[in-house]
Amino acid sequence: MNRLVVFGILLIALVSCSRPAKPDPNALVFGYKLSGPLISSRTTMSTAWEFPKNPMKDPSLDDSKLSNEIRWGFRLFTDTPREAPQFAPGKVSCNNCHLNGGQRELSLPLVGVAGMFPEYNRRSGRLYSLGDRVVDCFLRSENATGAGEGTPPTTTSKEVLALSAYITWLARGAEVGKNPAWRGQNTIASSKLIPIEKLDPHKGEALFMEHCTNCHGEDGQGVQIGDKKPGPLWGPDSWNDGAGAARIYTLAGIIRYSMPYLNPGSLTDEQAQELAVFINSKPRPNYPFKQQDYRTDKLPNDAVYYDRPSAN
Repeated sequence: MNRLVVFGILLIALVSCSRPAKPDPNALVFGYKLSGPLISSRTTMSTAWEFPKNPMKDPSLDDSKLSNEIRWGFRLFTDTPREAPQFAPGKVSCNNCHLNGGQRELSLPLVGVAGMFPEYNRRSGRLYSLGDRVVDCFLRSENATGAGEGTPPTTTSKEVLALSAYITWLARGAEVGKNPAWRGQNTIASSKLIPIEKLDPHKGEALFMEHCTNCHGEDGQGVQIGDKKPGPLWGPDSWNDGAGAARIYTLAGIIRYSMPYLNPGSLTDEQAQELAVFINSKPRPNYPFKQQDYRTDKLPNDAVYYDRPSAN
C-alpha cells in the first residue's frame, strides 16, 4: 500500500481516537443514570441516597466557614428533623419532596435555581429572596409554626443560612436569571386538570392501597426501609394545610412524575389527581396565618384548606 495512503489512514484514526465522545445524558455514572446534571427519574430505590453533587465528598470544599455551612446545609436538607428539630417538629425533611438532595429529575429539583431569586411569590404577593423561600418551607412543609417553644425561623437563622448556602452551591456555574430547563416540570397540563368537585377521594384511597402502601403504609406514616423512612403524608407529623403540597393540583403534579418510587410516571394524570384529593382529605396541622395568603392574587381553586369568600 502506498506509504502516503497508510499515513493518512493512521492520522485519521489518531484524530478519531483523540476526539472526546459526546457525553450520553443517560449513561451510567457511579451506578445510576443521569439526565443532564440530574439523576434520571427512571431509576430504582437503590438510588434514593445517591447525589451527583455531594458536598461531603467535594475536594474543592475546604475547612472555611462557607464550606462548613454548605456541608451542614446538605445535612439539614437530607435529615431536617434531626439537624433542626426546633424548626421541624414533625418528621418531614426537605429531601422527602426534593429527592436526592434536590438533584433528581421531575422531583422538584433545585440545581441552578438560586440564581432565580429574588422572584415574585404569588401566595405572599411580594418578592421573595432565597432565604424567604427556605423560611416558608420550614413554616409550612415542616410545620415550624407547630414547634411550640422557641421562635419561628427567620432569614437570619443559622439553619436558613446553611440551607441557602447548600442550594446556592448547587447553582455553581449556572447562569444568573436563567430558569433551568428542568424547573417547573412537576405540573399537570391545564387541559388535563379535573375540577376539584369531580375528584373522588374514595377512588384515590383505592389507588393508594394499590400503589402506595409498600413505602407509605396503609396509615400514610411511612414504612421503615433500612435506616430510611418516607415522610408522613398526613397527621400531626406531616406538612400543614398552608403548604404547597396541601394544594390538590400541586401535589398531583408531584405524584404524577415522581411516584410510585419504583415506577415513576406510571400513573395517569387522573390517577395522580384522585390520589392527591384523597391525601389532602386527611387531617393535618393547621397553618395559623392563612388569612395573610393570597391577598393580592386570586385564591387558587385547588387550595382546599382555605376559606372561600362568600358569593355575596
